[in-house]
Amino acid sequence: MSTLRPALLTDHYELTMVNAALRDGTADRRCVFEVFTRRLPAGRRYGVVAGTGRLIELIRDFRFDSDEVEFLRRTGVVDDRAAEWLASYRFTGDVDGYAEGELFFPGSPILSVSGGFAECVVLETLVLSVLNHDSAVAAAAARMVTAARGRALIEMGSRRAHEEAAVAAARAAYLAGFRFTSNLAAGQRYGIPTAGTAAHAFTLLHDDEQAAFTSQVATLGKETTLLVDTYDISQGIRSAIAVAGPELRAIRIDSGDLAVIAQQSRELLDSLGATETKIIVSGDLDEYAIAALAAEPVDIYGAGTAVVTGSGAPTAGLVYKLVEVDGRPVVKRSEHKATIGGRKVAVRRHKPTGTATEEVVVPQGVPDRQPNDRLLQRSFVVQGEPVALPTLDESREHLRQCLISIPWEGLKLSGGDPAVPVTVVPAT
Repeated sequence: MSTLRPALLTDHYELTMVNAALRDGTADRRCVFEVFTRRLPAGRRYGVVAGTGRLIELIRDFRFDSDEVEFLRRTGVVDDRAAEWLASYRFTGDVDGYAEGELFFPGSPILSVSGGFAECVVLETLVLSVLNHDSAVAAAAARMVTAARGRALIEMGSRRAHEEAAVAAARAAYLAGFRFTSNLAAGQRYGIPTAGTAAHAFTLLHDDEQAAFTSQVATLGKETTLLVDTYDISQGIRSAIAVAGPELRAIRIDSGDLAVIAQQSRELLDSLGATETKIIVSGDLDEYAIAALAAEPVDIYGAGTAVVTGSGAPTAGLVYKLVEVDGRPVVKRSEHKATIGGRKVAVRRHKPTGTATEEVVVPQGVPDRQPNDRLLQRSFVVQGEPVALPTLDESREHLRQCLISIPWEGLKLSGGDPAVPVTVVPAT
């Protein structure tokens, strides 16, 4: 499998700054960059931090090999001084941030990257590429999990994404609470349970539907899932049960009016004695379509395009901004794009019952801790060395607990204010 090397994600303008900073002597000035969003996507009440585990591995392995350095020198992207610097690049700074699976809101300082200016600025595209993609997928997936009300979801979107993005999307969807993925690379790489069934092509390959079902069951047993809507759904269900018997694990329906068809299919399965056979539905499902099926006898949802594209919000809108130089806060004053200077620390306040009420962000300091406050940042990299990170399953549980903690209005699919307000306390 071809995988893009981390260093190749560097943007041209990042190396322009490295070139100039090395020449004027500012490359090693101690700086802090922060990742945050100014606003959530339309209709969203929270964001989900995702991709941190992938990102820390990529930062650890961030190197420029000789061919890459020669390409940059030959094309005039960097001069000889910068080429020599890139050839020996190793990140030696610190990375801190919100835990993977944490919720975020406008102004939440979800990641801080500290070190020399040049070694930090060269990571900007890598950081934003990973976090914007994975956080967008995780937020969409979390909304689908909420809409499913405890029913299982399968991520099935690999064919609607770049091959590497598909693996990352499967990971982000699992983090958000999806039960399975159809992406086998994600299963191998991250230990995510995989699931799937045959496509319509397998049925069309055979002389008739029953022959296709007979072949699939003979090979995979009755624990398989049969796709029953290639021709007539009712006849497909009858053929499936005739071949596999009432012990068939599941049928999948991928087209039509799913609410009506699910009801009819459940009635038919029950009449054939297949009362334990599950019904899986798929076909352009997003959180709204899943919510609309809440009252129907659906056991498992398969979501593809909507989840891997962020369900209408393919980026989390995160930015990477310089906020401190040599211990001095710096700010950008551009209209509608102003920043708040200084490295920040954040806590989330909760009622005694555990419901989150507010996020408090303090530049260059530590908030006065109150009972039931939870400090949001933790260390990921210290002096260039990654620290132990939670497992994917631990991050998945962390997100589940975070979603339980926000007010119930924050879980609505309709637009509204962020689930938890963020208060930035000015530096004194």
